[in-house]
Amino acid sequence: MLRYWTAGESHGKGILAVIDGFPCGIAVDTGVIDRELERRQGGYGRGGRQRLEQDRVEILSGTWRGMTLGSPIALWIKNNDYKIEKMEDLDRPRPGHGDLSGSIKYLTSIRAILERASARETVGRVAAGALARQLLAAVGIDLLGYVVALGPIDLPPRQGRLDELRALRDQSPLFSLRPDKDPEALQLIDDCRKEGDTLGGVVEVRVENVPFGLGTHAQWDRKLDGRLAQAVMAVQAIKGVEIGLGFQAARRFGSQTHDPIAYDPSRAGERCLGFVRPTNRAGGIEAGMTNAQPILIRAAMKPISTLAKPLESVHLPTKQPQAAAYERSDVCAVSAAAVIVENVVAFEIAAALVEKFGQDNIEEIRRRIDLFEEMARNR
Repeated sequence: MLRYWTAGESHGKGILAVIDGFPCGIAVDTGVIDRELERRQGGYGRGGRQRLEQDRVEILSGTWRGMTLGSPIALWIKNNDYKIEKMEDLDRPRPGHGDLSGSIKYLTSIRAILERASARETVGRVAAGALARQLLAAVGIDLLGYVVALGPIDLPPRQGRLDELRALRDQSPLFSLRPDKDPEALQLIDDCRKEGDTLGGVVEVRVENVPFGLGTHAQWDRKLDGRLAQAVMAVQAIKGVEIGLGFQAARRFGSQTHDPIAYDPSRAGERCLGFVRPTNRAGGIEAGMTNAQPILIRAAMKPISTLAKPLESVHLPTKQPQAAAYERSDVCAVSAAAVIVENVVAFEIAAALVEKFGQDNIEEIRRRIDLFEEMARNR
């Protein structure tokens, strides 16, 4: 089983990600991980902390001469902005954050909650995902995340090869695929900053060249769409997840919802094994299993909870009304969310891959994929 854990606090010494079950034989490029960490810090609307941190990964275990060993891999990302022991506690919980519910649940200070609840923790998840995407690349699977809406502004994606779309996205200050609409969205972020408010949005991830059969219908907690939804919903500030048509499917007839199946013998050698679809409304997953179509998953991010013009709250010692506390924060972190969601999706796809095809060695995984696809063609 491929899985990971993260440890560390926002203003602690750093964030540690420990990955277990990663196959042997993958040449790890720390530059790939560092680029994803750098992208996570980017995007228009970020706050001051991103100028203080320069996230870089250090591999503490699980590799030898740059190759994975099959043993647990520890990834360490240092916090430059380290001051948790000197920081005062908060006494006015912020609406929308975990301040009040967390401090009551654990019968502790707000500071003890917010430092772990902070999205700073996602550097560990991005690092783990960036490692996992190197496993995916070794078997030809690629993916791309981008912003498709910012507040009320739609930034609909374009069609094209992932390498072309990636170049387009990386030129956008919002990580969208619509540079023609970026100026309108940037102006909205600037207006929000002036008003002391915050903005959310919607991100999408596309995964291509996925083989048949990742996930399963056999148990509810092993269905791939359910696992993806949980991983994405667990990202801070994500309040909704859709796969394929998502909520639109509830408003359509069945004839407008499902993807007809055809067979094209000229494509029998591809991952689709010759089974083609004119549409991809299912988003690449049917009955909890991949159907060799691209996986499409979207996530809705709420606006950041910390407002420069705070909402009303309660002063905990006196229980009297007061404005909520303010902690240094972003105006809009939707671009960062696109990076985070892309990488947590990468990890879940990699986990499903090794669950089906083994996790000991990458060459064994490749051969098992080839054998499986040959058997599927001949069934």
